Amino acid sequence: MVQAMINIKPRVNQVLNIVKAKHGLRTKSEAIDLVVKEYEIHFLEPQLRPEYKKKLEKIMKEKHLSREEFEKVMGSV
Repeated sequence: MVQAMINIKPRVNQVLNIVKAKHGLRTKSEAIDLVVKEYEIHFLEPQLRPEYKKKLEKIMKEKHLSREEFEKVMGSV
């Protein structure tokens, strides 16, 4: 676990306290973790998510057509 000393504005502190109370969290660190996880789920581009990397690795392990095979298949359609 990484420890960090941060400076936050009073409004951010209020929001963290609200998140902490609303979700029954014990510390502001837990509130920050929750807020960051929600941000990751809703706002980060999929290619930055760890789940995307796993999905991409699975796709890369599957059989793929060569360019010639692809053109042959698509040419016959």
